[in-house]
Amino acid sequence: MPPPTLPSSMDRRRRRRLRLIPIVGYTVVALGLAYFFEQRPSTTVVFVRHADTDVAMATDDPPLNARGRQRAELLADFLEDLDVVASVNAIYASDKRRTQETAAPLAKRLSLQVEIEDHLDVDGFMRRVLREHSGEIVLIVSHSNTIAPLIDELHGSKRLPAFAPDDHDEVYIVTIPRYGKVKTLRLHYPEPPLPPARAADPPVAAPRSAAPTSANGGN
Repeated sequence: MPPPTLPSSMDRRRRRRLRLIPIVGYTVVALGLAYFFEQRPSTTVVFVRHADTDVAMATDDPPLNARGRQRAELLADFLEDLDVVASVNAIYASDKRRTQETAAPLAKRLSLQVEIEDHLDVDGFMRRVLREHSGEIVLIVSHSNTIAPLIDELHGSKRLPAFAPDDHDEVYIVTIPRYGKVKTLRLHYPEPPLPPARAADPPVAAPRSAAPTSANGGN
């Protein structure tokens, strides 16, 4: 039986190359996926309800009251540095004054125009946001009856609690990755201070009663 022959240096180099092929392949795939996902970052949509108005006003389009204007400034403080690099890239409101006035302070600070959209056109509105702002952060100032349907259209949480009449401080952040599960976060931004309580008025002294008059007109 002839003795076994040792592999030549050429054979050893060939085997090493064959072992390297899967490693190189996995590396190329990993780098390709990393680049693929880097070029398709998540889109973030922030929803807030408009700030306070005077409910008693006889109009369906009331402006913000004094407390609402304070709240709009606090919202701007809260969202101005939302991202570590910048802030929101676009701001949308409805055709109602209360949403536009709520969005105005942040829009002014960021030199952005508040874009007006029909929030009842849930499908069309959300398709436009995702198409035009892929990978960006978008603020939508809306209403208590439209925020839940808009979030649902983005496949966000379906378990949003109903808004109470005085619920104005809630912020919903919906993150839509290119691939994977949509996340919905619920936060609260600071409440404006309550107006100082008015001092109680001093009691009014009761008027002194006059002396009873007799039937004939005397004292």
